Amino acid sequence: MTLRADDAGVTVHPREFPTNRGGLCQKGWTAAELLDHPDRLTTPLVRDAATGELHPASWDTALDRVVAGIRAVQDDAGRDAVAVFGGGGLTNEKAYALGKFARIGLRTRNIDYNGRFCMSSAAAAGMRAFGIDRGLPFPLADLGRADTLLLVGANPAETMPPLVRWLTEQRRDGGKLIVIDPRVTATARQADLHLQPLPGTDLAVANALLHIALTEGWVDRAYVADRTTGFDAVRRGVAAWWPARAEQLSGVPVADLEATARALGTGGRVIILTARGAEQHAKGVDTVTAYVNLALALGLPGRDGSGYGCLTGQGNGQGGREHGQKADQLPGYRRIDDPAAREHVAGVWGVPADELPGPGVPAYQLLDSLGTPGGPRALLVFGSNPVVSAPRAARIEGRLRNLDLLVVADLLLSETAALADVVLPTAQWAEEDGTMTNLEGRVLRRRALRPPPPGVRTDLAIISDLAARLAEADVDPADANPASVRPAAVAAARFPADPAVVFAELRRASAGGAADYAGISWDRIDADDGVYWPCPTEDGPDTPRLFADRFATPDGRARFHPVDHRPAAEEVCVTYPLHFTTGRVLAQYQSGTQTRRVAALRRAAPEAFVELHPDLATRLGIDDGDPVRVTSRRGEFRAPARLSAGIRPDTVFAPFHYAGAGRANSVTNDAVDPISGMPEFKICAVRVEKA
Repeated sequence: MTLRADDAGVTVHPREFPTNRGGLCQKGWTAAELLDHPDRLTTPLVRDAATGELHPASWDTALDRVVAGIRAVQDDAGRDAVAVFGGGGLTNEKAYALGKFARIGLRTRNIDYNGRFCMSSAAAAGMRAFGIDRGLPFPLADLGRADTLLLVGANPAETMPPLVRWLTEQRRDGGKLIVIDPRVTATARQADLHLQPLPGTDLAVANALLHIALTEGWVDRAYVADRTTGFDAVRRGVAAWWPARAEQLSGVPVADLEATARALGTGGRVIILTARGAEQHAKGVDTVTAYVNLALALGLPGRDGSGYGCLTGQGNGQGGREHGQKADQLPGYRRIDDPAAREHVAGVWGVPADELPGPGVPAYQLLDSLGTPGGPRALLVFGSNPVVSAPRAARIEGRLRNLDLLVVADLLLSETAALADVVLPTAQWAEEDGTMTNLEGRVLRRRALRPPPPGVRTDLAIISDLAARLAEADVDPADANPASVRPAAVAAARFPADPAVVFAELRRASAGGAADYAGISWDRIDADDGVYWPCPTEDGPDTPRLFADRFATPDGRARFHPVDHRPAAEEVCVTYPLHFTTGRVLAQYQSGTQTRRVAALRRAAPEAFVELHPDLATRLGIDDGDPVRVTSRRGEFRAPARLSAGIRPDTVFAPFHYAGAGRANSVTNDAVDPISGMPEFKICAVRVEKA
């Protein structure tokens, strides 16, 4: 999109672009309303120790409070007693700077981000199968020419509406769209075939599809032999997943399984896409791996017009996880425990490699350790609202309240910011330059239309100032050498506030890594409508398509991994007899901090709701619109009932965008995937009753 500013304010206009072809969703059209919203924060807030209230303060007062709090906590409990929590909506430059600030400004290992709740399972599955994680290893336009397109746990009609243009084009040209989802979503209603499994059984469905493909002879044996390893173990494992067994477990009829396998196995150009419905489980990595196994067995990855991919869930879901705000990661998608990676990045940062901390812990484990014995006692939050978005949210809210210091940088007073000791007002997307990376691995420019309002700073400026003040606080005045360069000046130079300077350093830090941005300049992005990583040299090609010749593994072969279905971490019982799942609605986004303040979006989706099948509602004595209470072992929330024949009678659904009494994450399960750290948002056991 493009923006225009005049005396009447800022307006949004469509821009013809390869990925969305000028299309925007309602959230995009209304985004400019937040730039001058009356709730916009324009001055720092500091909590008064006597009254417990947040009051306006100067930047010097607020930042001095932050630095004093950090120093007090670290002096008493060590470097790791301060933690950082980032977001998948931060620009590449901010994600990079935040990771760098944690590692060499605070020297803490405790940093992670809310993207751990989004694509971490697909990322882990992609890394172990292909040696690299990029949402789509091919251009988005390939979706429009697929003969068969399988969407697993994805509802782009509500979560990514501009993408639906490609689905419409695909079906218009004779392609078949198949959707796997427990609900009849807006996307499922467009499908040629909709498989409606019990939540948590997608892995069993995938293994059954591969079982059928083997039985019918649709496996590409030459591809498997030439380009993969480990198939025999997978073949033996899926032998036990005959279609009738999968039907008994998932509820998907054998005929639908066979029709899906036939469309995948006999189509010319075939694409399999997974999203949050498959990932947000305590077995999310294995579930995604099962669909990767299916794609590899059919010979799809690297074949023109075919492949496996994952749909992102946040504004910079791809770039946000590439440059260092993940607990185990350094820029360029390098591992923080890799000695060569540490040496390279430390050289760019100008510090000894042995001074870099080791890996931290994943997001939920980090949040759940806050304020507990041995856990972090201070937290800095940039671009996230875990009070609403974290599983078992009431518990996490309690952890945040136990901290010695909570600092939140945000443009609005989110539910998390409302608990903070210091709130720092930050610039919005139209007020700062930078880059973002879309699900194709295409690096895009974001240009500032106007400066931030007076009193508001960018995240990069906040990080730069904090680094300078922390460096100054580290110096004993009795030992300072007046002739030396002031440490604050050195720190400010090490953490520049100019995004162009930060991006230039990011390029050097990522050079040679899996996500190599070394050859990507802002000028090149502008000239080419974005540049795909990896792109090692400025005068060399970028990489719109991966895997044409080899995979990013040491021997160039993709890896099969045998995976088997296992039950959800929490099964239904007499006390909690229903399955509960969460998701999004068209007019709201993430924790709703921004979208719940836009008038048009609030009118379209004003409050939480609980979706129930009419048969279930009849059994429970609930009518459409009745207030209902949903209770799990972890808590409860309340919202009006919405009856729909499009959901299974054994399952209830609620959107997770709302706070207060309608906070769906009050009941979700905090069991996590052992590999990715992804919590089990998509299934838990609940009871429902009229409130």
